[in-house]
Amino acid sequence: MPDEARPAAAAQPDRKADQAAPGQGAPAKTSGDKPMATRGHTVSGASPVSALKPGNGAQPAPARPLSKPAPRPSSGSVPRGTASSNRVRARLARLGVQRSSPYNPVLEPLLRIVRGNDPKIETATLRQIERAYQVAERWHRGQKRKSGDPYITHPLAVTTILAELGMDPATLMAGLLHDTVEDTEYGLDTLRRDFGDQVALLVDGVTKLDKVKFGEAAQAETVRKMVVAMAKDPRVLVIKLADRLHNMRTMRYLKREKQEKKARETLEIYAPLAHRLGMNTIKWELEDLAFAILYPKMYDEIVRLVAERAPKRDEYLAIVTDEVQSDLRAARIKATVTGRPKHYYSVYQKMIVRGRDFAEIYDLVGIRVLVDTVRDCYAALGTVHARWNPVPGRFKDYIAMPKFNMYQSLHTTVIGPNGKPVELQIRTFDMHRRAEYGIAAHWKYKQEAVAGASKVRTDVPRKSGKDDHVNDMAWLRQLLDWQKETEDPSEFLESLRFDLSRNEVFVFTPKGDVIALPAGATPVDFAYAVHTEVGHRTIGARVNGRLVPLESTLDNGDLVEVFTSKAEGAGPSRDWLGFVKSPRARNKIRAWFSKERRDEAIEQGKDAIVRAMRKQNLPIQRILTGDSLVTLAHEMRYPDISSLYAAIGEGHVAAQGVVQKLVQALGGEEAANEDIAESAPPSRGRGKRRSAADPGVVVKGVEDVWVKLARCCTPVPGDPIIGFVTRGSGVSVHRADCVNVDSLSQQPERILEVEWAPTQSSVFLVAIQVEALDRSRLLSDVTRVLSDQHVNILSAAVQTSRDRVATSRFTFEMGDPKHLGHVLKAVRGVEGVYDVYRVTSARRP
Repeated sequence: MPDEARPAAAAQPDRKADQAAPGQGAPAKTSGDKPMATRGHTVSGASPVSALKPGNGAQPAPARPLSKPAPRPSSGSVPRGTASSNRVRARLARLGVQRSSPYNPVLEPLLRIVRGNDPKIETATLRQIERAYQVAERWHRGQKRKSGDPYITHPLAVTTILAELGMDPATLMAGLLHDTVEDTEYGLDTLRRDFGDQVALLVDGVTKLDKVKFGEAAQAETVRKMVVAMAKDPRVLVIKLADRLHNMRTMRYLKREKQEKKARETLEIYAPLAHRLGMNTIKWELEDLAFAILYPKMYDEIVRLVAERAPKRDEYLAIVTDEVQSDLRAARIKATVTGRPKHYYSVYQKMIVRGRDFAEIYDLVGIRVLVDTVRDCYAALGTVHARWNPVPGRFKDYIAMPKFNMYQSLHTTVIGPNGKPVELQIRTFDMHRRAEYGIAAHWKYKQEAVAGASKVRTDVPRKSGKDDHVNDMAWLRQLLDWQKETEDPSEFLESLRFDLSRNEVFVFTPKGDVIALPAGATPVDFAYAVHTEVGHRTIGARVNGRLVPLESTLDNGDLVEVFTSKAEGAGPSRDWLGFVKSPRARNKIRAWFSKERRDEAIEQGKDAIVRAMRKQNLPIQRILTGDSLVTLAHEMRYPDISSLYAAIGEGHVAAQGVVQKLVQALGGEEAANEDIAESAPPSRGRGKRRSAADPGVVVKGVEDVWVKLARCCTPVPGDPIIGFVTRGSGVSVHRADCVNVDSLSQQPERILEVEWAPTQSSVFLVAIQVEALDRSRLLSDVTRVLSDQHVNILSAAVQTSRDRVATSRFTFEMGDPKHLGHVLKAVRGVEGVYDVYRVTSARRP
């Protein structure tokens, strides 16, 4: 289906009308079908694919006037019945037929190009092309494009582009018929019966490519691979590129949003695909047309700059060209020397990607030297270097070491007249055609090699053989072999290396996105390619609507759907490691089990610490809820307390030794028992910021005493509280239900009555716990919300469980405890958060 428009419904013709009268549905003029008045052209010189440039639309050249047949003699003017008179009449009749065009006048421009490509082409082949047009015109009759033109103008324009590329007759017929199977009731089986297996294969290939969905989540590289993998014959890709080129030329009739979508697809998928196939003429025009739609202001600015500088540049270019031509004549090297056109999008790319000024890019003159033989290429290089000094490091021999798309040429940069650099490309005429038309040049050479040798048959499938480099995409495989040998890591599409049939399969998600997987991949590989959590929780799969085992092998084009478990603790099976193919799936499965082992080690380490503390009768709850252990973990070079627990659980560190260091850090057992939370030393180099504000608490009957709020329970106004006299640190205020109150009550003489008396300068410490489904940027989103609530965050810690639940604890200062309800409500509004509450020593998570 062409990208510009879905055709309107049309009455379907009678199938027996294979011999419809020529001339039905002649293309209407589409002279306005270009994106902009000056867009889509090269900076200097026209694109070789010029029959349907913007401005020409799909209007064919006028047909030649038909010759008037010889007049038939009147009865009696010539003796009747003589053999000589019969021979004369037969000869005159033949002459009359030869002077007339026997084909539909609408097809004359197309057939003129076809005859130019192959002067010895047989009449029967041209008749087959005409019949393909008649069938397409009949089935598309009544359908219109968005421009209002008859729909047949589109396949005719596409086929004209294919003819200019030198494609074979089967491809031309497929170009004329490429929309009939999808947009009309003309079936593939009927097409195969009418035009043979080869044309049917090409039309079917284009139809399948039209069904590939370019979803928002699909990566351009993956879609490019999918397109190539689905095209069993590379000519399908050439037809698709010609189809997209004509649609881009006539894009102005679509809505702006649709234009931009198609232009972006063109830049990301089709232009790189044309580059891969070596079809630079198509690539350049697609890029310029898409550039004009996506960045109209930048496009117009570059067009203006080019127009301003063109005269001086052309003058300098003429001087360089004359001097090179003169030197080559003196060396008796037959050559054609021309300037190399610069394309608007390539200028833009160099300005944006390489950060170069327009003057630096455009003023760099480039010329191309075309010679007959490879020997002449090197001889011409020596001649140029004898006149001008080459720039070191700028010579590249792509003849000896071709690029990945079979491009061959010698590149060099010299210091030309007036000390300005000049870029030169030197190659043979054959290399030049390959550089311009890429894979399409192959059919041009093939036709020239067999022209006149045998009749063109489109009803017989091509046989695979060593000499047939087209069948089974051998040409593209050769491109891949060459690409692997290239030594230039800066090639624009180096990252697009792929093996068409052996290394990858391409499958669809239920939304139509394309997923690339290794050959032999299973639904489990697919699940991990979608998302790690989907892979972990996979319990079943459906492929093309049928339930299949998880170890089933996927094929190209499969529609895959997986089922996941919502059960807590759901995870992968170790058996999966025996059949998954993708490195991603294998690594994620191993990481899951590694994390599971680490979680077990953390629990074992924590239990060991608790047992060691109990042996010394230390206040376990105080130590585990305070900062002392966290500080010690940092001093022991562990990033967090979980890593310290894991080290203990795995036996790398002794729990008893950790407890001894902790007690020493707290100033001995006595100090530890008094108030560990308040006496914990700051971590080295990262002192905690302590508020000097009024704690908002007074001790009954006592004045001028230092009062501080205990950090083990973080009381706030409204909480029942008690005071405890510490040794040298004033009165520590705890919640009445603090877990440490029982141990403090064993020394009743140190218990004091206290009460709240908050002032405007009072600042209180609050700890909250946030429970949420783990996702990226969760911590960032929560801290942003807390900051918006104007609280001063002092610490934050996050742990993720095996079931992907993230538990975050935040400690912050706030002046008005009544504001806490608003803070908790704001945090609950963060995506993924399902619970948030204040944490005290009376309420452990």
